[in-house]
Amino acid sequence: MNHALILPILLPLFVGSLLLLTHRQALPFKRLVSLLATWLLVPLALWLLLQANTGTLFVYQLGDWLPPFGIILLLDRLSALMLLVTAVLAGFVVLYASRGDDERGPNFHALFQFQLAGINGAFLTGDLFNLFVFFEILLISSYALLLHGNGAKRVQAGIHYVVLNLLGSALFLVGVSMLYGLTGTLNMADLAIRVGAAESADAPLLAAAGYLLLVVFGLKGAILPLYFWLPRAYASATAPVAALFAIMTKLGLYAIVRVFTLIYGSEAGILNNMVLDWLWPLSMLTLAAGVLGALAARNLQILLSYLVVVSVGTLLAGVALGTEQGLSAALYYLLHSTLVTGGLFLLADVIARQRGEMASNLVSAPALRQPLMLGALFFAGAISVAGLPPFSGFLGKVMLLQAVSPGSGASLLWSVVLIGGLGMVIALSRAGSLVFWRSGEAAVVAVPADSLRMLATFGLLLGSVLLVIAAQPIQAYVQATAAQLFDLGPYLEIIQGAGA
Repeated sequence: MNHALILPILLPLFVGSLLLLTHRQALPFKRLVSLLATWLLVPLALWLLLQANTGTLFVYQLGDWLPPFGIILLLDRLSALMLLVTAVLAGFVVLYASRGDDERGPNFHALFQFQLAGINGAFLTGDLFNLFVFFEILLISSYALLLHGNGAKRVQAGIHYVVLNLLGSALFLVGVSMLYGLTGTLNMADLAIRVGAAESADAPLLAAAGYLLLVVFGLKGAILPLYFWLPRAYASATAPVAALFAIMTKLGLYAIVRVFTLIYGSEAGILNNMVLDWLWPLSMLTLAAGVLGALAARNLQILLSYLVVVSVGTLLAGVALGTEQGLSAALYYLLHSTLVTGGLFLLADVIARQRGEMASNLVSAPALRQPLMLGALFFAGAISVAGLPPFSGFLGKVMLLQAVSPGSGASLLWSVVLIGGLGMVIALSRAGSLVFWRSGEAAVVAVPADSLRMLATFGLLLGSVLLVIAAQPIQAYVQATAAQLFDLGPYLEIIQGAGA
């Protein structure tokens, strides 16, 4: 592996710095550098995924300091999968942005690269404090990207987003400080050992620190009741930013899986699996709230934002089952929801550009310039995100429903998922009819959709089809990922000097 493990962090970090230093260069130069750097992450992430698929844990020791004293990067199947889906999403998003959205404000591409550095670093770090650091890097970049293009709505939504995330960062720091004060370490594998061996007198404080982290990750992941910032923030952002933010909520869920499987998992003694009883009702309520928000939405972007909340609830339900089958179903659904939701945000922007003053508002407007092409893409994306066959959303929901054991929990999950799916179909059908069927006869004066914008949109939506075509190897990979996460022995061996 040599130093390849740190490249997903260093590449966007150095490119972002280069773009800042050369900010006076022409925009085509910035676009070219950003496109090359972002798409280079795809083969790099794919190679790392192939290495991780051997089942080996790869550890990169920064400064050659052995854990738990040094800061480490950790590559396993889960982090490699998240790197790949982030790279694919970012590649198409930056392609879309390069067709004019990056002109709305300065330093878009530099901020985009710093955002990728923070996201990739959060997926790779094996140290809880560095998770906080990378969260701050990506959040600072996201603050500026959210305001990209100015506008009163963006400023208002941005203020809410910034204030809530600053509060979350403060709570994160408090929780990390409590853990360090009690255990003397922040290495995740070392924390798992020390929490499992902790005395009963320290258990309440360790539990309090864990619940603080759950609140922080719930805020990042947009879990009820901490999701209210998301719809307005995503709807007010430019389309490329909103599409990239499709991975942001998954980062919060990733942190929940990582921390509460490894540190507070099955080897945590009296604190083992302490949050599962909380995650189950939260997942059901989040899913239901997202569906209700989608039904009430009067704007296409807000509708899509609530669909992000629905995906969060569905993913959290798989995690809350606390089984390999549930987690593997959640991971498959994560791939589907990230790519399809990102593609729908881009498609909504293309549609809005052809609706004149009505833009994304779900009201009658003049006919679109390209109704057949855009309508077909919207129909495919809608039935995919709603979980209807033959697309990947259907497979993800089937895997999730099959993962739950018979009983009251199964009855609740089946009811919420199926009724919620019906609500999503109704909301998306209403939106589609208003945009494509109830339009005026005269077409609005608009240019046809840009070919590269359509390529980026189609590329992300095509992910749903590819996930079905390659369902067997992908399902095998996510099942192996879930099995690896529940087998804590190799992770604990990192500290004992034998593991990676």
